[in-house]
Amino acid sequence: MRNGFECLPRSMKDLMLRITNLFEAHLTVSNLERSLDFFERVVGLHLAETFSDRRAAFCWVGEYGQSMLGIWEVARSPQRTRQHIAFRVEVPDILRAAAHLNSAGVDPLDFEEEPTNEPVVLAWMPAISLYFHDPDGNLLELVSMLADKPEPALGVITLTDWLTR
Repeated sequence: MRNGFECLPRSMKDLMLRITNLFEAHLTVSNLERSLDFFERVVGLHLAETFSDRRAAFCWVGEYGQSMLGIWEVARSPQRTRQHIAFRVEVPDILRAAAHLNSAGVDPLDFEEEPTNEPVVLAWMPAISLYFHDPDGNLLELVSMLADKPEPALGVITLTDWLTR
C-alpha cells in the first residue's frame, strides 16, 4: 500500500514531522450548555474544563490525556458553517450505536445523511461508519477500521451488503 511519501527525496522524508495521532479538534456551536449536555449524555465524552469567559469547553475523547474536543460558542447567525468530526470506536459499539442514538432522540444516518438503523462500509478503507448530527447540525461520525482488504470499486455500501458480498 502506498503511503504518499515514496516520491519524496530521502532528505525531505527525514525533515518531515512524524505525526502519530490527532490530539484536538474544535466545533463551533450556538449554545455551549446544550452542546455540552449532548456531548456528555449522547456521545459519552467527559468534561475536561469549561472557560465561561471565552464561552468554550473541552471534553476528553477516550482516555484522559489522549485526545480532546473543543466546543466553542459563537454568535448566532443565519450563515453557519457545518463541520464534521469522526470518532474512532470499536465495531461492536457501532453496531449498538443506532439503538443508543434512537433512544436519545437522535437520528442515526447513513453516508447520504438519510435515517438508517444500519452502519455503512466505506469500502475504499474499508471502515464501518454511522453518522448523526449534533444540536447545531454538525455531522458526527462513528468509525472503525475493518481488517478486510479494501475494495474501492464497491464505493459506500450497507454493512449487510458488505457481509454478503
